[in-house]
Amino acid sequence: MTQDELGAQLEQQIPALRRYAFALARDHRAADDLVQDCLEKALSRWYLRRPDGDLRAWLFTILRNLYINAYRANRRRGAHVSIDHVPARATPPAQETGLEVRDVLAALDQLPEEQKSLLLLIGVEDFSYDQAASMLGLPIGTVMSRLSRARQRLRTIIESGRLTLRRVK
Repeated sequence: MTQDELGAQLEQQIPALRRYAFALARDHRAADDLVQDCLEKALSRWYLRRPDGDLRAWLFTILRNLYINAYRANRRRGAHVSIDHVPARATPPAQETGLEVRDVLAALDQLPEEQKSLLLLIGVEDFSYDQAASMLGLPIGTVMSRLSRARQRLRTIIESGRLTLRRVK
């Protein structure tokens, strides 16, 4: 495989990797860093990739593992305090759907990491149960039960009023 072909294959995966990284990190800069680290690791470990394996699943696995490692390291270090002060918006956005999306993302953040990852992989990135199971190293039954619990818990968080959906008039 030539470098041009390899570059074309990887370039096709970048938008999906960025979506998934942003869904995990909730920060565009951190998501871009995650994608860059993922691609760097994939290129440096290309010889480890199985030729018959799914490139997309392999890249998503690398990205998820990088996120988990960074998440655990940040938890050990404690909360990050920014020196720069970024003022909040003077007026909240007027789009109701934008607020609903924000509330759903906040509800997603309340889920345990394994449930959050499954919801994002299957619900957002459209991986099959089999692909998600192989990426996470879990039996398919475990994936199905965790996904069911994750969907139910997300529904409960949103409907319980712990997160209220606001209407802007």
